[in-house]
Amino acid sequence: MRIERAILSVFDKTGIIDLARALIAHKIEILSTGGTAKHLMTAGIPVVAISEWSGAPEILGGRVKTLTPKVFGAILHDRTNTDHVADVARLSIPRVDVVVVNLYPFEETAAREGVKLAEAVEQIDVGGPSMLRAAAKNHRYVLPLCDPSLYDEFIRQLDTGEIGDDFRLFCATKVFEKTAAYDRSIATFLRTQRTPDEERQSGGDRTLNLEKFQDLRYGENPQQQASFYVQDGGRPFEQVHGKELSYNNLLDLDAAIRLVRAFSQPAAAVIKHTNPCGVSRRDSLSEALAAAIEADPVSAFGGIIGANREFDGASARLIESLFLEVVVAPSFNGEALDILRKKKNLRLVTTSASLPDLEFRSAAGGILAQTPDRISNRDTWKTVTAKQPSAEMLNGLELAWIVCAYVKSNAIVLTSESQSIGIGAGQMSRVDAARVAIMKSTLPTTGAFAASDAFFPFRDGLDILADAGVRAVIQPGGSVRDEEVIAAANQREMTMVFTGERHFRH
Repeated sequence: MRIERAILSVFDKTGIIDLARALIAHKIEILSTGGTAKHLMTAGIPVVAISEWSGAPEILGGRVKTLTPKVFGAILHDRTNTDHVADVARLSIPRVDVVVVNLYPFEETAAREGVKLAEAVEQIDVGGPSMLRAAAKNHRYVLPLCDPSLYDEFIRQLDTGEIGDDFRLFCATKVFEKTAAYDRSIATFLRTQRTPDEERQSGGDRTLNLEKFQDLRYGENPQQQASFYVQDGGRPFEQVHGKELSYNNLLDLDAAIRLVRAFSQPAAAVIKHTNPCGVSRRDSLSEALAAAIEADPVSAFGGIIGANREFDGASARLIESLFLEVVVAPSFNGEALDILRKKKNLRLVTTSASLPDLEFRSAAGGILAQTPDRISNRDTWKTVTAKQPSAEMLNGLELAWIVCAYVKSNAIVLTSESQSIGIGAGQMSRVDAARVAIMKSTLPTTGAFAASDAFFPFRDGLDILADAGVRAVIQPGGSVRDEEVIAAANQREMTMVFTGERHFRH
């Protein structure tokens, strides 16, 4: 069926002049609105104002331009339905065969810092989505073009004399994806204008606007295909070198980022299977990195390194001979890149993204939405033993507590004042976690600090740590046997601090 008429009404005018010229070359009449019509006429392209064509003037400052029976009758009528054909003939409504529309920039407006509700609401497009949805519903006869990326293929097919059914269906699908994402972004923004109490009273339903960020090398295993999606077009990281990431790489680099960002001093962590195997904070990144590797050099093989400072040449030279999967840092300087890019498979990743206000995890066929876990400062801690902590002890306990929060439960962590010594992760028994931490220790445990991610249900775990020479322990507290455990710590002349917060990590 020959294309006779097209509607052009776009906010993003990328490529619209070339598209309009192609339409004119094929003797297709162009109907247009406000700013688009002026843009085309300035380029010497003849257009007919939709208000003149429909007989309905633009009103309400341009809010109503296309919402008329003539416009929607021209788009929506089924060319094979005799009743539809009779209606448009009786009302002298000619057909529209192409609808070229993109939407007001609501997402960009809403993302601006300090934007007012009224300002954002004014950018909610009504007529544009309505025309696109109408054309997409009737795509067998009316081609919807909702994005400039579609123009070149349309012009190519127009020049062949036929718009293929596959392309029509593809364009219709893009419309509903685009309008669905648009509506989700509006709903998400409006939700932010509500108080937490209003949100809870409304039921708290959520929609996620997920866009594919990249395909992954594989999922958890090579036989599993996988892609990585992000919310609202975010860019959580950038890979600057190396082969493709897998899902396991993403989990590990996420664990690395979260851990090192918990420190204000230069810090480095070596992650293996989402658990830290070595962590240190020092005066410089290279010193911290050397100590983190030293904490468990065997486990560091094939691991992921996270840093909370720019990765420099001194740090790069430390790992030049190591086999590693990923290095993630806020940035890499030129010297570090020159050194590390010689390892063609090593993935180098930069990120400056902050933790979201809400994070999501899949479980049991559904999705958990929760606020990120955050570690309180020393002001909330309570010493529960007779032996009080020194400043050095508090520093060591702080390190142990931060590291422990990022170790899979059940977890026991042993540290010095600035370096992890032994990490017991993912044990079914807290006693076993203590034994593993001691067994994994690469430095003497006498005088070490220990952290437990949850309370000690009995004194047995504490006794194991005391036997190894641990002098101070930090834990949440909250067990019905707290008094028994405190008495054991006093008996063993240990310092014990309660934080009042648990850090399970599953």
